[in-house]
Amino acid sequence: MRRYLDESLSHDPIHGYITFSSTGPDSGEVTERELIDHPWVQRLRQIHQLQTAWWVFPTAEHTRFQHVIGAMHMASRAIEHLYDSLQDVCPDVPSRGYVECLLRMAGLLHDVGHGPFGHFFDAHFLADHGLTHEKLGAFIIVDQLGDLLRRVRRNPNSELRDDERLDPNQIAWLITRPNADKNKDLDGPLWLRFLRSLLCGIYTVDNMDFVLRDAYMSGYSQRAFDLERLLHYSYFSPQGLTIHDRGIGALLRFMQVRSELFASVYFHRTVRAIDLALFDLFAESKQHLFPGNPLKHLDDYQCLTEWSLLVDVGRWRFSEDGQKRDLGDRWHRILQRDTPWKMVCQRSLLFSANDAERGSIFSDPDLAMQALRKTLPRAISNLPLRLDIARHTHRPYTLESSTGQNWLYDSAQDLIRPLTDSQLFRQLPLSHRICRLYAESHDHTRQLAAALNTLIGPGGFDDVTNM
Repeated sequence: MRRYLDESLSHDPIHGYITFSSTGPDSGEVTERELIDHPWVQRLRQIHQLQTAWWVFPTAEHTRFQHVIGAMHMASRAIEHLYDSLQDVCPDVPSRGYVECLLRMAGLLHDVGHGPFGHFFDAHFLADHGLTHEKLGAFIIVDQLGDLLRRVRRNPNSELRDDERLDPNQIAWLITRPNADKNKDLDGPLWLRFLRSLLCGIYTVDNMDFVLRDAYMSGYSQRAFDLERLLHYSYFSPQGLTIHDRGIGALLRFMQVRSELFASVYFHRTVRAIDLALFDLFAESKQHLFPGNPLKHLDDYQCLTEWSLLVDVGRWRFSEDGQKRDLGDRWHRILQRDTPWKMVCQRSLLFSANDAERGSIFSDPDLAMQALRKTLPRAISNLPLRLDIARHTHRPYTLESSTGQNWLYDSAQDLIRPLTDSQLFRQLPLSHRICRLYAESHDHTRQLAAALNTLIGPGGFDDVTNM
């Protein structure tokens, strides 16, 4: 009977019922509900999960808040399958209650540093101050939420031992990608480093939720990959997070669906056109949107969301300040989903292990645009154009942050090998670049498409799309 008083249920279209602790026997104890209801987490209700794709996919109105609740739930799903094997290889691991609470809080708080438009804000604002949403989130976890986190004692499935206390610094470390703090990667116990693969590896409590959620909410798929099989065949070996070879098909399906979401949803041609318009406009607007480094203005940053930003810029049209009024007119076009850029042609490039991707001209959009203009007829060589190159990595091991996080158990030889040794894994391309040319009209589509064909050269037309 007591458990019904200690926990609450939230119904979720992806995971069914999600439970979280809501009351505790000790008045000094902090429940998960208090963290969920905290302003730093509640502000995520006002930041879309799909940073600009919600302007294109009418049902994809879900937010970072729904996602982090799902990631918290996925943390418990992962620990249910993985804790025993983690204990086998790391005898010094804390209790299941500690590990589960730690990972649940990491799942709940991993996006707490996000600003409006998600990763776009990272690249075009936070980077100006040497920050990412992860670095900023780690600071918020320790500085703003640390006192509350230390008093979390339980979750709906387990609880900490009397001699244990949650460490906010460990949560902050888990959500920060390895390449963001290279000098500290070997710090801390082995069990904690192994847990990081569930936040920063190939399949994580973060991306297992957002792939299912984004696929469902965008209408792409109601059940995008086999979550049950992927978890069932995962365990911790002495090397780290390992998948049995019977589960490799489920892992590859997950990776393929994630790749398809990038191509179909995150990198949709209209989504990228909005991003191009936003890129130009945001650069001129950001001085009016926020006073400076968020670390020095945390109270203001807590109030900065997509809701606040879009309401503010929507009023600029009526400003007495001429510059703001001009910016407001341009923001109004975006708010009406009227973008100045029209896609005139698209080409896709797949890079395999034998291709020199870094040496490709398409690794630098500005260089590629200069070369493209040289192939255009003189009459249209100065047209306003934008060459957008969207890149998705199929094999995460090409990213430094994913190295050494995931392993494969080869049942035929009874040994654990790097996941990269799998022949099925090797069949995936290294990366995929979608090259799109945008203009202000379709008046010169044939000539522009011909110029892009010339630039790419023979063999580069695995996907030819005009309009």
